Amino acid sequence: MQFILLTHPRERLRATNTGQLVLQELGERAQVIEWHRKQPDAALLAAIEAARVGLVFPTDEPLNMTVDSAGDLQASTQECAPPFDYLLLIDATWQEARKMYNQSPYLKSLVKVGLQPAHASIYPLRRNQLEGGLCTAECVALLLKKAGELELAQQLIESLMVFIRR
Repeated sequence: MQFILLTHPRERLRATNTGQLVLQELGERAQVIEWHRKQPDAALLAAIEAARVGLVFPTDEPLNMTVDSAGDLQASTQECAPPFDYLLLIDATWQEARKMYNQSPYLKSLVKVGLQPAHASIYPLRRNQLEGGLCTAECVALLLKKAGELELAQQLIESLMVFIRR
């Protein structure tokens, strides 16, 4: 499983960005694509067109799949989960992420993957947090756990804890 962090241009400059931890721990399995409203990334659009990308994002729309706190995947509208080469996470503040989603029609067409964490976020460094929302690193760790990559998920959480304490 590979991850795409669709990142708001201002997010990369923030000291509180946890997407950098994902890149650090996952190496080549994670990539950042900078979001531009008027010029979406051509490679990302091609992967979406080929149905190779699922979107991890909280939405009021019906979810196609959910990942619960135990890491189990439940397909809500299909017998089995479609195979994804990439899971895309919007890496931004919650306010920016909502705007990015609403201003990017290609994101709305993606299969939605929802997370159902068992606990609240351990990440306290931002204001105006979405209730029940997780930071980027926590989302990726939960998805790794779902994929059976427990050691890598734990490494990412440990890096996040060090990041929080600094």
